[in-house]
Amino acid sequence: MALDPADFTKCCKDSGVLMVVKCRKENSALKECLIAQFSFPSCSYNDPAFYEECKMEYLKEREEFRKTGIPTKKRLQKLPTSM
Repeated sequence: MALDPADFTKCCKDSGVLMVVKCRKENSALKECLIAQFSFPSCSYNDPAFYEECKMEYLKEREEFRKTGIPTKKRLQKLPTSM
């Protein structure tokens, strides 16, 4: 199944809500493409150092959320200033 990822996007746009049923072939092809792209040994997902880096970043963000109650995305947005 060598379909272009754009085929999946087009199918979803054309199908609307029924994309779950109508775009199975394109979705399968996209999954195969992604698996092939990220399955080689030097992939970041197989790298323990990368995994630890992601884990530490997540734990840091979680700790900050527990302190402030504000998600990272909202915390990083600029606050409006009034003049």
